[in-house]
Amino acid sequence: MPGETDLTTLLESLHPVFRDGDYVYALWPHGRPLEGAIEAAVREAEGLTVVLHRDEADRLGLSYDFVASWITLQVHSALEAVGLTAAVSAALTHAGISCNVLAGFHHDHLLVPVADAPRAMGVLRLLAQGLVLRTERPADRPEILELTARAFAISPVTGEPVEGVPIEAGLLRELFDCSGYLPELSVVAEAGGEIVGHAISTRGWVGDLELLGLGPIGVLPQFQGRGVGSALMRETVARATAMGEPGIALLGSPGYYQRFGFVPARPLGVAPPETGWGDHFQLLALPDWPDGVHGTFRYAEPFNRL
Repeated sequence: MPGETDLTTLLESLHPVFRDGDYVYALWPHGRPLEGAIEAAVREAEGLTVVLHRDEADRLGLSYDFVASWITLQVHSALEAVGLTAAVSAALTHAGISCNVLAGFHHDHLLVPVADAPRAMGVLRLLAQGLVLRTERPADRPEILELTARAFAISPVTGEPVEGVPIEAGLLRELFDCSGYLPELSVVAEAGGEIVGHAISTRGWVGDLELLGLGPIGVLPQFQGRGVGSALMRETVARATAMGEPGIALLGSPGYYQRFGFVPARPLGVAPPETGWGDHFQLLALPDWPDGVHGTFRYAEPFNRL
């Protein structure tokens, strides 16, 4: 059966699958006959590189540094297919995940750092849906502001059409220019080269403790209910955790945000800026959350002008 060459079909059929175990790259000792269960090998002028199970490398006394998870893209791609490796590499790069690619006759194989493997699987599943998550660029802002206006054209509070520009779009414009703007936490979801979703988190505080305030988060109406918002939420949480942020606060529906681990903020010692917000003001405590937090949350300055 000939391999697939159409990039769109390839991406829709990625079907990433984990191989069991941890894998390593090792330099095979010069002059030593090959032995053991070697999964892949590349001969270079400088020597022979082998890829094998970590346990097997230990048994053979081979040294290594990089320890990886092995992900196989089950789609049968033709060796002459154009664009698949670039698309996969770009998506993982946008997520900050390093990747080594091995091309077999039937499938492509990815070796990613063990700690990043679950996120890599998530990125690949989104890519199969045609969705790429990346950091916002300044040139994206007109498109993001238009997206936000369309996403909030119907008020989430009243359910009625909004007259003029939604306040969320005006707020976002100010957040881009405020001192609390954090570039790496302004994330877009892109499908087919079009920005279809955006989430932003800006600097917030409880006393002297720096936290994050999430929002607004918007998705184009035709893409709502298709997992774009959830993907943006998970990416935001992953980035904030990697940055060592202690927690994320937001105002929203408890029924929706609890699936991402958010809980009412008051039991964690954090009061909302407005007492009437009640349990709709929520907090996600990240691994660096400290003990003894107590105080009222303060958003970045543009929120104070709403």
